[in-house]
Amino acid sequence: MDKLLLIDDEADVQYSFRRIFDSPEIEIATTSSGEEGLKLIPKFKPDLVMMDVRMGGLSGLETLRRLRQSDAKLPVIIMTAYGTTQTAIEAMKLGAFDYVLKPFDVPKLKALVGNALEAARAMKKVVSYQPLLESEDYDIGIVGRTEAMQNVFKLIGQLAMSDATALITGESGTGKELIARAIYGHSQRNDKPFLAINCAAIPENLLESELFGHEKGAFTGATNQRIGKFEQCNGGTLFLDEIGDMTPATQTKILRVLQNGTFERVGGNQPIKVDVRIIAATNKPLEQAVADKQFREDLFYRLNVVRLHVPPLRERRADIPLLVDYFLQKFGQKNAQSRPIAITDEALRALKSFDWPGNVRELENVMHRALVVSKGDAILTADLPPEVSKQARGEGREASAGAAATGAAAVVSANDMGAIAQTLFQLARRDPKLKVIPFLEREMVIHALKETRGNQVQAAKILGITRATLRKRIEKFGITQELDIK
Repeated sequence: MDKLLLIDDEADVQYSFRRIFDSPEIEIATTSSGEEGLKLIPKFKPDLVMMDVRMGGLSGLETLRRLRQSDAKLPVIIMTAYGTTQTAIEAMKLGAFDYVLKPFDVPKLKALVGNALEAARAMKKVVSYQPLLESEDYDIGIVGRTEAMQNVFKLIGQLAMSDATALITGESGTGKELIARAIYGHSQRNDKPFLAINCAAIPENLLESELFGHEKGAFTGATNQRIGKFEQCNGGTLFLDEIGDMTPATQTKILRVLQNGTFERVGGNQPIKVDVRIIAATNKPLEQAVADKQFREDLFYRLNVVRLHVPPLRERRADIPLLVDYFLQKFGQKNAQSRPIAITDEALRALKSFDWPGNVRELENVMHRALVVSKGDAILTADLPPEVSKQARGEGREASAGAAATGAAAVVSANDMGAIAQTLFQLARRDPKLKVIPFLEREMVIHALKETRGNQVQAAKILGITRATLRKRIEKFGITQELDIK
């Protein structure tokens, strides 16, 4: 049984709450002041506290502040008829589960209380937290034990021992720059500079100057000589991210550097020789860009000496618990938390079922958000963004429906289908004109339309066919709503 404690000095509110939450599954206790509430909590041991802001004696916020000194986990919902921005901010800063205004919308209030009680139950399930990763796994920042990621790690090791140009491919957010930094960090050039430049983020007219530098007076505004990234990076490694967005003119200069190690600054004519290893990355299919004459074929082959593909997160879901562990530790250390924060099984299942269009970067942002909004030792499903928890709930319903349908089909198959088929064949023997399959198909269409009162979308779903196919069957069998399905 869930226990709910209401702290409010208005008798009408106490009476209303007892009526709203009158249920054999909820035990309600009420008190009229913050001081009495603080004394009652250790005895009553509520699962949820609902508390007014303005009361005689201790205010709701001061009561919450004192409660948090002894209990950091107990969900508290703050209520008030005098909502101000400052009060709402202060309540959430003190760790309130939520903040609601009077008068209440009863259905929304019931839903909020249900969520808070669910959160309380979930937090009680978390007993301990054991990190999944060894400490050295955190140094590199690339996490994964799936076969796809192990192949990535092997290639990093092989590339690190050479000066070969590498092309890293993968969707946005998969960690291509981290891979490039790992190659650099394990290479013989790791005592020299590593510079990264996003070719898509710099305007076309500035990218060439950014890479190769410019001479004084090369263009309007060039009041001084500028040293570009290639010169700054001499002896080291230059990471060219999103190289597929580079203009043809800049591509030509990059090709020359790869061929003979020389270039000129913008507005200059003096060749400058450098020793720079290039690691490039793209989220675009460069082969297609070459075919479309948008990317130089000779440059593509120069870059594509060793190809390293980083798989999207949806293709390595087994790594999600490790990544969650990594981000919990990373953000926990950054926020100087004295204790590691855990995650409930339900929340982890939600993360594993999401498709992650933004890949690891999106997961990182979701974990950071969850740590900010979590109110106890554990991240709950309610702490995740709606799109993540919504997809998990949807998949759960679909899985349940699918399992039910499979079970029903198995029962029908085992008990009834044989008898139905035998009956149909007996009818066909007596009536040579009866064609079993067309007859059965027509009857199924008619019954589906009857079941759905003529709704073709729903009928098609029941039959497991498209609406277009259903329409063809209706036309083929001459089915009319007026004569056949009423």
